[in-house]
Amino acid sequence: MSEDVLSTPGHLISLAARGFARLSETRLKPLGFGVGQLPVLVALGDGRASTQRDLARFARVEQPPMAQMLARMERDGLIERTRDPADGRSSHIMLTKTAREGMPAAIAALFQGNSEALAGFTEAEAAQLVDLLERLIDNLDRIAGAETSVGD
Repeated sequence: MSEDVLSTPGHLISLAARGFARLSETRLKPLGFGVGQLPVLVALGDGRASTQRDLARFARVEQPPMAQMLARMERDGLIERTRDPADGRSSHIMLTKTAREGMPAAIAALFQGNSEALAGFTEAEAAQLVDLLERLIDNLDRIAGAETSVGD
């Protein structure tokens, strides 16, 4: 075999993602957060989403895993739910005071980890990496969407 599957972008990105996840988890856990909770915390913190359905869409996960994560976050005192007066089946989700107060330290820890991981990269290289990864994610989302609609 002439190609090395372990040198493909997909494999290398997977290794990098796992490394970032381990680093982030190590730094977030003492602060009371988990790396998987980040999209939910960000979306709730800046008002991009407030329902389970919107959070699942924002985080690009299915509803059942989102429901489980929200239940754990509620148990851990990071979120609270209030019934939607217009739709009794739905609830609005918001960050608790504990989560809001802990977010600045968590964000600082994540930025520090990213800075350390990008040691030796110029600002232009780091910006280019972000741009390339965003384009790659867009491509993957488009492909997944096309394959999902074919399978329906």
